[in-house]
Amino acid sequence: MVNVGVIVVAGRGLTKTYRRNAERVHALREVDLSLRPGELVALVGPSGSGKSTLLNVLCGWERADAGALAWGGELAGRHAEDLSWGELALIPQALGLLEDLTVGENVSLPGRLAGPADRGGKAAHELMTSVGIAHLADRYPRQASLGEQQRCCVARALLLRPRIVLADEPTAHQDAHWTEVIFTAFRQLIGTGSVCLIATHNPETWGYADRILSMHDGELRTGAPAPAR
Repeated sequence: MVNVGVIVVAGRGLTKTYRRNAERVHALREVDLSLRPGELVALVGPSGSGKSTLLNVLCGWERADAGALAWGGELAGRHAEDLSWGELALIPQALGLLEDLTVGENVSLPGRLAGPADRGGKAAHELMTSVGIAHLADRYPRQASLGEQQRCCVARALLLRPRIVLADEPTAHQDAHWTEVIFTAFRQLIGTGSVCLIATHNPETWGYADRILSMHDGELRTGAPAPAR
Protein backbone atom coordinates (compact mmCIF):
# COMPACT_ATOMS: atom_id res chain seq x y z
CA MET A 1 0.00 0.00 0.00
CA VAL A 2 1.27 3.47 -0.91
CA ASN A 3 1.93 5.70 2.09
CA VAL A 4 0.51 8.96 0.77
CA GLY A 5 1.62 10.91 3.81
CA VAL A 6 5.34 10.35 3.37
CA ILE A 7 7.64 11.39 0.54
CA VAL A 8 10.89 9.45 0.18
CA VAL A 9 12.32 11.43 -2.73
CA ALA A 10 11.43 14.97 -3.74
CA GLY A 11 12.93 16.76 -6.72
CA ARG A 12 12.02 20.35 -7.47
CA GLY A 13 12.95 22.20 -10.64
CA LEU A 14 15.64 19.69 -11.65
CA THR A 15 17.37 21.01 -14.77
CA LYS A 16 20.20 19.48 -16.77
CA THR A 17 21.68 20.67 -20.06
CA TYR A 18 24.43 19.08 -22.13
CA ARG A 19 26.49 20.51 -24.94
CA ARG A 20 26.69 18.46 -28.12
CA ASN A 21 29.16 20.41 -30.27
CA ALA A 22 27.39 23.75 -30.81
CA GLU A 23 24.00 22.33 -29.79
CA ARG A 24 22.52 22.58 -26.29
CA VAL A 25 20.57 19.47 -25.30
CA HIS A 26 17.97 20.05 -22.57
CA ALA A 27 17.89 16.64 -20.85
CA LEU A 28 15.82 17.84 -17.87
CA ARG A 29 13.56 20.90 -17.90
CA GLU A 30 12.54 21.97 -14.39
CA VAL A 31 11.42 18.50 -13.37
CA ASP A 32 9.29 18.13 -10.23
CA LEU A 33 9.10 14.60 -8.82
CA SER A 34 7.82 12.95 -5.64
CA LEU A 35 8.10 9.26 -4.76
CA ARG A 36 6.31 7.63 -1.82
CA PRO A 37 6.84 4.37 0.09
CA GLY A 38 5.02 1.35 -1.26
CA GLU A 39 4.68 2.46 -4.87
CA LEU A 40 6.06 1.22 -8.16
CA VAL A 41 6.33 4.10 -10.61
CA ALA A 42 6.92 3.63 -14.34
CA LEU A 43 8.95 6.38 -16.01
CA VAL A 44 8.12 6.11 -19.69
CA GLY A 45 9.09 7.88 -22.87
CA PRO A 46 11.17 7.41 -26.01
CA SER A 47 14.95 7.08 -26.08
CA GLY A 48 16.60 10.44 -25.53
CA SER A 49 13.65 11.89 -23.60
CA GLY A 50 15.63 12.28 -20.37
CA LYS A 51 14.73 9.14 -18.41
CA SER A 52 18.30 7.94 -17.83
CA THR A 53 19.49 11.44 -16.99
CA LEU A 54 16.80 11.76 -14.31
CA LEU A 55 17.82 8.43 -12.77
CA ASN A 56 21.48 9.48 -12.83
CA VAL A 57 20.66 12.74 -11.03
CA LEU A 58 18.53 10.94 -8.45
CA CYS A 59 21.26 8.42 -7.63
CA GLY A 60 24.04 11.01 -7.53
CA TRP A 61 25.92 9.91 -10.64
CA GLU A 62 25.25 13.33 -12.14
CA ARG A 63 24.46 16.71 -10.64
CA ALA A 64 21.61 18.87 -11.83
CA ASP A 65 22.52 22.31 -13.15
CA ALA A 66 19.63 23.78 -11.17
CA GLY A 67 16.89 22.66 -8.81
CA ALA A 68 16.89 20.77 -5.52
CA LEU A 69 16.79 17.12 -4.53
CA ALA A 70 15.77 16.08 -1.01
CA TRP A 71 15.29 12.77 0.77
CA GLY A 72 12.47 12.30 3.26
CA GLY A 73 11.52 9.87 5.98
CA GLU A 74 14.44 8.00 7.51
CA LEU A 75 16.77 9.31 4.77
CA ALA A 76 16.07 12.98 5.50
CA GLY A 77 19.08 15.28 5.33
CA ARG A 78 21.20 12.81 3.36
CA HIS A 79 22.87 13.19 -0.03
CA ALA A 80 22.49 10.59 -2.78
CA GLU A 81 26.22 9.88 -2.94
CA ASP A 82 26.23 9.08 0.79
CA LEU A 83 23.47 6.47 0.70
CA SER A 84 24.36 2.79 1.05
CA TRP A 85 23.25 -0.22 -1.00
CA GLY A 86 20.69 -0.90 1.73
CA GLU A 87 19.13 2.52 1.18
CA LEU A 88 19.45 3.20 -2.56
CA ALA A 89 20.15 0.68 -5.32
CA LEU A 90 20.50 1.26 -9.05
CA ILE A 91 19.94 -1.17 -11.91
CA PRO A 92 21.73 0.52 -14.84
CA GLN A 93 21.26 -0.31 -18.50
CA ALA A 94 24.94 -1.19 -18.72
CA LEU A 95 24.43 -3.70 -15.86
CA GLY A 96 27.88 -3.08 -14.35
CA LEU A 97 28.63 -6.66 -13.33
CA LEU A 98 32.19 -7.36 -12.22
CA GLU A 99 33.67 -9.80 -14.71
CA ASP A 100 36.24 -11.18 -12.25
CA LEU A 101 33.49 -12.26 -9.83
CA THR A 102 31.09 -15.15 -10.34
CA VAL A 103 27.37 -14.56 -10.71
CA GLY A 104 26.88 -15.57 -7.09
CA GLU A 105 29.65 -13.26 -5.92
CA ASN A 106 28.17 -10.36 -7.91
CA VAL A 107 24.78 -10.85 -6.30
CA SER A 108 26.18 -11.15 -2.76
CA LEU A 109 28.61 -8.23 -3.17
CA PRO A 110 26.40 -5.58 -1.47
CA GLY A 111 26.12 -7.84 1.57
CA ARG A 112 29.88 -8.21 1.75
CA LEU A 113 30.36 -4.46 1.43
CA ALA A 114 27.75 -3.73 4.09
CA GLY A 115 29.89 -5.02 6.94
CA PRO A 116 31.67 -7.98 8.49
CA ALA A 117 28.45 -9.92 9.14
CA ASP A 118 27.30 -12.25 6.38
CA ARG A 119 24.30 -10.44 4.96
CA GLY A 120 24.45 -12.04 1.56
CA GLY A 121 24.57 -15.85 1.65
CA LYS A 122 21.01 -17.10 2.19
CA ALA A 123 19.31 -14.03 0.75
CA ALA A 124 21.48 -14.15 -2.36
CA HIS A 125 20.63 -17.80 -2.98
CA GLU A 126 16.90 -17.14 -2.50
CA LEU A 127 16.98 -14.18 -4.89
CA MET A 128 18.95 -16.07 -7.53
CA THR A 129 16.49 -18.93 -7.28
CA SER A 130 13.51 -16.59 -7.63
CA VAL A 131 14.90 -15.02 -10.83
CA GLY A 132 16.13 -18.29 -12.32
CA ILE A 133 19.90 -17.91 -12.08
CA ALA A 134 20.80 -20.10 -9.08
CA HIS A 135 22.36 -22.67 -11.42
CA LEU A 136 24.78 -19.97 -12.61
CA ALA A 137 26.15 -19.13 -9.16
CA ASP A 138 29.65 -20.45 -9.89
CA ARG A 139 29.86 -19.18 -13.46
CA TYR A 140 31.19 -15.82 -14.58
CA PRO A 141 28.94 -13.21 -16.21
CA ARG A 142 30.48 -13.84 -19.63
CA GLN A 143 29.24 -17.43 -19.35
CA ALA A 144 25.62 -16.30 -18.96
CA SER A 145 23.20 -14.88 -21.50
CA LEU A 146 22.44 -11.17 -21.53
CA GLY A 147 19.03 -11.82 -20.01
CA GLU A 148 20.59 -13.87 -17.21
CA GLN A 149 23.16 -11.14 -16.59
CA GLN A 150 20.35 -8.62 -16.30
CA ARG A 151 18.53 -10.77 -13.75
CA CYS A 152 21.81 -11.05 -11.85
CA CYS A 153 21.90 -7.26 -11.72
CA VAL A 154 18.31 -7.16 -10.45
CA ALA A 155 19.07 -9.69 -7.70
CA ARG A 156 22.17 -7.75 -6.66
CA ALA A 157 20.16 -4.53 -6.36
CA LEU A 158 17.44 -6.14 -4.24
CA LEU A 159 19.73 -8.08 -1.91
CA LEU A 160 19.69 -5.65 1.02
CA ARG A 161 16.04 -4.64 0.53
CA PRO A 162 16.87 -1.00 -0.24
CA ARG A 163 14.41 1.77 0.52
CA ILE A 164 14.68 3.05 -3.06
CA VAL A 165 15.33 1.18 -6.30
CA LEU A 166 16.05 3.07 -9.51
CA ALA A 167 15.98 0.77 -12.54
CA ASP A 168 16.85 1.73 -16.11
CA GLU A 169 15.14 -0.64 -18.59
CA PRO A 170 15.45 -3.64 -16.21
CA THR A 171 13.50 -5.97 -18.53
CA ALA A 172 15.00 -4.92 -21.87
CA HIS A 173 16.53 -8.38 -22.37
CA GLN A 174 13.66 -10.45 -20.94
CA ASP A 175 10.74 -12.31 -22.48
CA ALA A 176 7.22 -12.00 -21.06
CA HIS A 177 7.76 -14.72 -18.43
CA TRP A 178 10.94 -13.26 -16.96
CA THR A 179 9.53 -9.74 -17.14
CA GLU A 180 6.72 -10.89 -14.88
CA VAL A 181 9.22 -12.56 -12.54
CA ILE A 182 11.25 -9.36 -12.23
CA PHE A 183 8.21 -7.20 -11.54
CA THR A 184 7.02 -9.74 -8.98
CA ALA A 185 10.36 -9.26 -7.20
CA PHE A 186 9.87 -5.49 -7.28
CA ARG A 187 6.35 -5.93 -5.89
CA GLN A 188 7.63 -8.03 -3.01
CA LEU A 189 10.14 -5.32 -2.16
CA ILE A 190 7.70 -2.41 -2.19
CA GLY A 191 5.40 -4.46 0.01
CA THR A 192 7.90 -3.73 2.78
CA GLY A 193 7.57 0.03 2.25
CA SER A 194 10.25 0.61 -0.37
CA VAL A 195 9.73 2.51 -3.63
CA CYS A 196 10.75 1.54 -7.17
CA LEU A 197 11.15 3.95 -10.07
CA ILE A 198 11.40 1.97 -13.32
CA ALA A 199 12.45 3.66 -16.56
CA THR A 200 11.01 1.79 -19.52
CA HIS A 201 9.95 2.42 -23.11
CA ASN A 202 8.00 -0.85 -23.32
CA PRO A 203 4.21 -0.28 -23.01
CA GLU A 204 3.74 -3.96 -22.10
CA THR A 205 5.33 -3.25 -18.69
CA TRP A 206 3.21 -0.24 -17.81
CA GLY A 207 0.44 -2.38 -16.35
CA TYR A 208 2.72 -3.41 -13.49
CA ALA A 209 2.98 0.18 -12.22
CA ASP A 210 0.90 2.00 -9.62
CA ARG A 211 1.60 5.27 -11.35
CA ILE A 212 2.96 6.33 -14.73
CA LEU A 213 5.10 9.38 -15.40
CA SER A 214 6.12 10.24 -18.94
CA MET A 215 9.05 12.21 -20.24
CA HIS A 216 9.24 14.13 -23.49
CA ASP A 217 12.16 16.33 -24.46
CA GLY A 218 13.25 16.67 -20.85
CA GLU A 219 9.80 17.51 -19.46
CA LEU A 220 8.06 15.29 -16.92
CA ARG A 221 4.30 14.77 -17.15
CA THR A 222 1.76 12.71 -15.27
CA GLY A 223 0.25 9.73 -17.08
CA ALA A 224 1.19 7.74 -20.15
CA PRO A 225 2.12 9.61 -23.33
CA ALA A 226 -0.52 10.12 -25.97
CA PRO A 227 -0.38 7.49 -28.74
CA ALA A 228 1.48 8.49 -31.87
CA ARG A 229 -0.67 9.51 -34.83
